[in-house]
Amino acid sequence: MRMLDLIAKKRDGHAHSPEELAFIVHAAAAGSVPDYQLSAWLMAVLQRSMTRPETTAFTDSMARSGLRLMLPGTAVDKHSTGGVGDGVSLALAPLVAAAGVTVPMMSGRGLGHTGGTLDKLESVRGLKVRMKVPQVERQLRKLGVCMFGQSGELAPADGKLYALRDATATVPARPLIVASILSKKLAEDLDGLVLDVKCGTGAIFQTEAEARSLAADLISTAKALGLGCVGLLTGMDEPLGRAIGNSLELRQAVAVLQGDESCGDYLEVLYTLGGWMLVLARKARTAPQGAEVLRGLVRSGKALDRFRAMVKAQGGDPRVADDPDKVLPRAKKSLPLLAARAGWVTRLDALAAGRAGVALGAGRSHMEDTLDYSAGIVLAKKVGDPVSRGTEVARLYGADAASLRAGHALLAAGLEIGPRPPRRVPVVRKVWR
Repeated sequence: MRMLDLIAKKRDGHAHSPEELAFIVHAAAAGSVPDYQLSAWLMAVLQRSMTRPETTAFTDSMARSGLRLMLPGTAVDKHSTGGVGDGVSLALAPLVAAAGVTVPMMSGRGLGHTGGTLDKLESVRGLKVRMKVPQVERQLRKLGVCMFGQSGELAPADGKLYALRDATATVPARPLIVASILSKKLAEDLDGLVLDVKCGTGAIFQTEAEARSLAADLISTAKALGLGCVGLLTGMDEPLGRAIGNSLELRQAVAVLQGDESCGDYLEVLYTLGGWMLVLARKARTAPQGAEVLRGLVRSGKALDRFRAMVKAQGGDPRVADDPDKVLPRAKKSLPLLAARAGWVTRLDALAAGRAGVALGAGRSHMEDTLDYSAGIVLAKKVGDPVSRGTEVARLYGADAASLRAGHALLAAGLEIGPRPPRRVPVVRKVWR
């Protein structure tokens, strides 16, 4: 089998056999085919796409390209397509684990206006997210939860192909997105997966139609490979919750696990995702019933206990669970964003907020950029809240006046205040099974 022939086959719009796709995946993982040929094939896929059977076979080969976790009990995970302020995983993983579900959460880093779970975790000094498979398995057997980064051991072909996609403008290819997401989850040896597919200005897919199409492809491929799957469509036109930035989002997650209920949209997503995770794990009959179980674990302190134990097991300071201010970095400077007039907040654009976070140092424009873990934004007001002239809508945190001014200008451009309250739109818009 020659890579040149496979490039030509896809270029001409023909479907690959499972054996051909397995050859390509093995070649990517082993480094036996030059990058320029893999890149040419990726561009052919972008232009010609794949059939559903092709996507399924490709995803399966990607999942089998490395090791596979061997887990105790019933394992369920969650995947989000990403957004601004989307730190739900930080609270969700230990919360669901406290209900007796094994949660192996392989996560990623932030790039551009969307944040990354690993960066948020690493705002706790010493906390390790680079872990070998035996370490992950040991922690999961002991605690039922581990939050870790992708390594060369699990779905290594995905790591290689994703780097090439990023460098060749082929990231948007739908079959490649589906295979990248699901191959890592299948390598976790899951019994169930809940997908949080976001749409809006701060999401990868800005229209609901695009998000629905991706969700359908993900769910059908997962089920074809024997993985139970539920998909949620959630809005990302404004940031989720009140915190944007690594240590700020971790503080928010801790507050939620301590029982804070002030972030209504965050809690809606958290408990809907968690409720469905318990349904897939057969710990609840319905998602609302599962959500009530999880609320009880927060009230009892068991969810916070599991978070504390996870942080300690991964080398972080467990005091972050009780007093985050003693552990997490604090910004040197801050600057308020004030309402210019009285009325109601009618728009607080997620993309503008995400770009403001990057300007402050909380995000990356390039993967090699250094993060300021203390930087970010705390929202005092959300869409639908009333304000008076001079009311603090948000507070920006950064290292210097220049970054604060840049972030302030970007955030202000995404803020609109109107004479009437806007129509309320639920954050969770659709659930697919």
